[in-house]
Amino acid sequence: MHRWITRLFLLALTVSFVPKPAPAQQAGGPDQPDLTLDARTRSAVIESLLVSVRSNYVFPEKAEEVAKAIRRRASRKEYDAITSSKEFADSLTAHLQAVTHDLHLRVHYRYEPLPEQMGEDGPPPPEELRRMREAGRVRNFGFERVERLAGNVGYLDLRMFSGDPAAQATAVAAMNFLGNSDAIIIDLRRNGGGSPVMIQTLLTYFVSDMDERLHFNDFYERGREGLEQWYTSAYVPGQRLDGKPLYVLTSSRTGSAAEEFSYDVKTHKLGTLVGAKTAGGANPGGLFRLNEHFGAFIATGRAINPITKTNWEGVGVEPDVAVPAESALREAHVAALTKLITQASDDDQKAALNAALEQARNTPDQPAELFQRPQRRKAS
Repeated sequence: MHRWITRLFLLALTVSFVPKPAPAQQAGGPDQPDLTLDARTRSAVIESLLVSVRSNYVFPEKAEEVAKAIRRRASRKEYDAITSSKEFADSLTAHLQAVTHDLHLRVHYRYEPLPEQMGEDGPPPPEELRRMREAGRVRNFGFERVERLAGNVGYLDLRMFSGDPAAQATAVAAMNFLGNSDAIIIDLRRNGGGSPVMIQTLLTYFVSDMDERLHFNDFYERGREGLEQWYTSAYVPGQRLDGKPLYVLTSSRTGSAAEEFSYDVKTHKLGTLVGAKTAGGANPGGLFRLNEHFGAFIATGRAINPITKTNWEGVGVEPDVAVPAESALREAHVAALTKLITQASDDDQKAALNAALEQARNTPDQPAELFQRPQRRKAS
């Protein structure tokens, strides 16, 4: 497995980009036990963190700024009173992001020991790989729900872009379920990201097999020459969906690879984004082990869109149709049906679509809190 894909695979199955109420616990789950820290452990974690950031962060100048800022805080004894591992990870994350404003740069605590090889080239250790794959399986690799909405509009609720090869069968099944739909809605409002492998799979369904493979994104990685280029595949198992209206739902919780998918759809004019501006994290990387219970997700690269020559880091992806995230599904459904009505030539079909449109218009908003990004701990 390529080094780049290995690290993104670790991201997709080990941590989530989207912060939860206890953000630093994502590598081990929000309910894991805490551990008491002593001064020696705090110092060792800080030293390991600064070495990892300096060696791997995609922007070396910022890495030096990070090191100086953390050392200043340590010299002022800001960490000395922290005895909770969870609080320590949260504090370091806030201080890293205060310097870089990079939403991917985070410290994670995990009660279960992290494997010693984490962050090295090559695949994860077998036991860790099994653990991650099981975590992905019980989440159905992010494919939360797939169904037909009124008016034969297909709907996919996707919660992550899994890089696990085992996820491909689930992706193909979901996309083939949508194959007979007349319009498609892909809901990324609660999707924190993952791997470009799944982006490649899903985007391919929306590109004509009569066209050349679509060059949808590039990655620059620190320490590597040239760019890693990504294209859609030449073949997909099942029916392509190009030509059918595509709507992608976004929110402030839409992050990382989910933002890339949204950005790709927008810049390549494959569909319409509906909802709220996304989180603004475009620098992918991997989880580096700091000690037995702490790891740091460090961005080792940056995305470069072949059309815009830039990305969405720090600014997010703006939707084409800006509405509150909780209203996005209704608005996209109404837009899809309205478009299908203009294309219908049969009176019975128009009547059925108009009935579906009336039903869609009366759909209530979803709970707003589902799509809001929790507040991070602020650096003091």
